[in-house]
Amino acid sequence: MTFTKVYSGKVRDLYETADGFLVLVASDRMSAFDVVMREPVPDKGRVLTAMSAFWFEHLRSIAPNHLLALSWDGAPSEWEGRMMVVRRAEMLPIECIVRGYVAGSAWKDYQASQAINGIRMPAGMLESDRLDRPIFTPSTKAPSGTHDENISFDDAVSLVGGEIAERARALSLAVYQAGAARAEERGIIVADTKLELGFVDGELVIADEVLTPDSSRFWPADEWKPGITPPAFDKQPLRDWLEAQGWDKQPPPPPLPREVVEASRSRYVEAYERITGLDFADWPGRPAAL
Repeated sequence: MTFTKVYSGKVRDLYETADGFLVLVASDRMSAFDVVMREPVPDKGRVLTAMSAFWFEHLRSIAPNHLLALSWDGAPSEWEGRMMVVRRAEMLPIECIVRGYVAGSAWKDYQASQAINGIRMPAGMLESDRLDRPIFTPSTKAPSGTHDENISFDDAVSLVGGEIAERARALSLAVYQAGAARAEERGIIVADTKLELGFVDGELVIADEVLTPDSSRFWPADEWKPGITPPAFDKQPLRDWLEAQGWDKQPPPPPLPREVVEASRSRYVEAYERITGLDFADWPGRPAAL
């Protein structure tokens, strides 16, 4: 079997099979502020694939997806546990973000304008406050090397049309609510998540990844309270460490200490095991050395 490389992203590499299917291979590369760190996080790619596979199956009745298989005859052995064979999708030119809590850029937006992506919010909210209901807050898909920009729903309508924007919002909210409910049963809050949506044979589907530590903000439920930033199972601690270095968020990034790399790996694995109830040691692929 021949695999032709067609694209290399910050984390995933994309290949095409001879019969036209696509293969996503998740690497251990770690990015923050749209810059790839020099140090990989061992097993990160396997965790992302394992968690996406779990959610694609768990959410199947709510939202279709592009996943076909997790293995392929003739694939390189190093792809085991990292690969997803997927249907080709016509991707929407927006990031579909859902927020259930005031965190990250939403908190900065609220502090500046008492609004999030143009949606007016109540006065007196605190950082990490829970919203009365989840909100859809899309962003642009910025070219490589630049940052996505938060946009209003009306801006999203201008980019994709009213009907598609409405469908994307409804599907994104449904996915977030179902995923957040499952995670909360396992002691984890999904503060927000970013989805990639696209069309396959006229059907709007989830693509790329879903509800992973790379695309979502995960907090331990027993350590959450408004007014503080809870410890996270996602890459937020890495972002916090980078912020503390006074880095200008332009390449090259500062070298990561071993303890930051190790802590990142352990958080990713713990998030997978707590949410799925599965043992990561059982996931296919060779464990990477720290």
